[in-house]
Amino acid sequence: MRKERMLLVALAAALVVGIALPAQAAKPGFVFPPICCFYNGETVRTVVPPSSSPNEGIDPFYGIAGGAAGQLGVVGVAPGAENYHGGHWAFHAVTWNTTPYLLTSQADVWASAGAGDVTVTRDTSKDFLCPIQP
Repeated sequence: MRKERMLLVALAAALVVGIALPAQAAKPGFVFPPICCFYNGETVRTVVPPSSSPNEGIDPFYGIAGGAAGQLGVVGVAPGAENYHGGHWAFHAVTWNTTPYLLTSQADVWASAGAGDVTVTRDTSKDFLCPIQP
């Protein structure tokens, strides 16, 4: 009887400890970059891993190939901006026609396109969902 009581006390203690201590989640197999993109000259970061959503993009995203040192993707909207749809990104490929320089805003991208320095091509097959935060 004494052994059963000790076993019950030990089991109860184990349950209390199991409930009181938070479970340690396994670390994901990837690490989010500290920053992902430029928005109006500032950096923003991702909230969750991106997921593909071809042909569903709304928010403008500019993927800049072969850019200058420090170049990140550029987003046209972010949380708090009018017409931000939660990171449903409409992918635009940006390729250089001249020596690359840093682009940090949607205005930079379109001014560079207007000057002939870059070509911007919409690619609906690369649309993706990835919320961001400033």
